[in-house]
Amino acid sequence: MKSELKIAVQKKGRLKEESIRLIRDCGIRFSVFNGQLKATADNYPLQLLFLRASDIPNYVAGGVADLGIVGYNLVAEYDSPVRILKDLGFSRCRLSIAVERNARYRGVGDLEGLSIATSHPRLLSRYLRENKVKARIHRIAGSVEVAPAMGVADAVCDLVTTGSTLLSNGLKEVASIASSTATLIGDPHLSQDQKSLVDGLLLRINAVIRAREYKYILLNAPRRSLDAICRLLPGMKSPTVSSLKDRGWVSVQSVVRETQFWEMVEKLHDLGARGILVVGVEKMVF
Repeated sequence: MKSELKIAVQKKGRLKEESIRLIRDCGIRFSVFNGQLKATADNYPLQLLFLRASDIPNYVAGGVADLGIVGYNLVAEYDSPVRILKDLGFSRCRLSIAVERNARYRGVGDLEGLSIATSHPRLLSRYLRENKVKARIHRIAGSVEVAPAMGVADAVCDLVTTGSTLLSNGLKEVASIASSTATLIGDPHLSQDQKSLVDGLLLRINAVIRAREYKYILLNAPRRSLDAICRLLPGMKSPTVSSLKDRGWVSVQSVVRETQFWEMVEKLHDLGARGILVVGVEKMVF
């Protein structure tokens, strides 16, 4: 029987959309419809399972799915025996404690004796224990931020991206206790054939993620500035350099991290570089 990978992704929300985009950017084709529970790829031995986010770590640990894409917060919360294969870098957020906007808060000690609503009781309990604070933990599955307004709790411990949801519910963020990004996890008991498929998939994922971090840059520059420009643009191994018809000028091609791009462009311009062309990178395989 031919090996196949089953990968669990969140059945709704931003993490689902970004997970699907990543898999498609890996050149894997499949169709997804609203309410669909699974989808089979047309050109890769891969099946997608659409599950509740909180179920994914345990389903992967139990062998129902071979891989999963889920926020690291849930991997830590459920402490399931899974392998962490890759920090995917998207859906970045933090697990934070928030209190009512007008509440006095001078430090973690002010949580003593309070009731805190959360969907992450394990992580919150660990934080309180490490800080020697005794508080009552009220577990809530969803809409944690409304708990103080409903009189269910004095504070909340919830996932925060921008903080706008907390503000709109009359809360202020006072402590960040953990950070989270989308994470690729795997069943530690895969067959050898499945491990080979995972290696192939990771090669594609790494190529896509690297490409998102880099830009391809082409420029013309005076030859006298070439050594200084090459020190700025190391490239994959080294920049590609070719002579131009105009004597004393060269064409340079390389790749740069997007986070360094604007600072680097200014320096290149100061060195005499002209006609600087920047192009997105679709895939990058080392």
